[in-house]
Amino acid sequence: MCPHFFFPKIPGGDTTIKKKANKKKDSGIVNEDIRAREVMVITDTGEKLGVKPTSEALNMAYDKELDLVLVAPGAKPPVAKFMDYNKYRYEQKKKAREAKKKQHVMQLKELRLSPKIETHDFETKLRNGRKFLEKGDKLKISIRFRGREMAHTNQGREVMMDFAKRVEDIAEFESRPKQDGRTMIMTLIPKKDH
Repeated sequence: MCPHFFFPKIPGGDTTIKKKANKKKDSGIVNEDIRAREVMVITDTGEKLGVKPTSEALNMAYDKELDLVLVAPGAKPPVAKFMDYNKYRYEQKKKAREAKKKQHVMQLKELRLSPKIETHDFETKLRNGRKFLEKGDKLKISIRFRGREMAHTNQGREVMMDFAKRVEDIAEFESRPKQDGRTMIMTLIPKKDH
């Protein structure tokens, strides 16, 4: 006799795999998808034709070789406009791409200094910090105090304030130097007019 394996049905469980509907979110309701009986019709030139039955408005749009697009579905009656829908969607996507190109996402860059930093190292860090601020990024400056350096936190504060003073033409404080355990942190942001 062959052993039979079976899986008991779990109460409330479903053995079928449900797939989510993979529908694209579309911005407009077009042509035959318009469910309203009547629509306020606007031509492609912006002229108002008044309230028409949807079927009549569709025929008018097809005669002009255009689509009937619902532009204000919440209005009473809904407002529909004649337009080339594919061209309209292309223009919308193009505008979105242009807007995305122009926006700059501010990033947080970090520089680590030390209370006894050498002049050359300080200048290098300062140059890098200026580059970040000029790109429009936020700058977090930190100093970690080790061992006996904890007794000289004022020296670390002076190094930070010197840094801030040298970039004050392009940056301003988001947060002034403050002690957090063995670390001192200061945050600078680019000036708005720069």
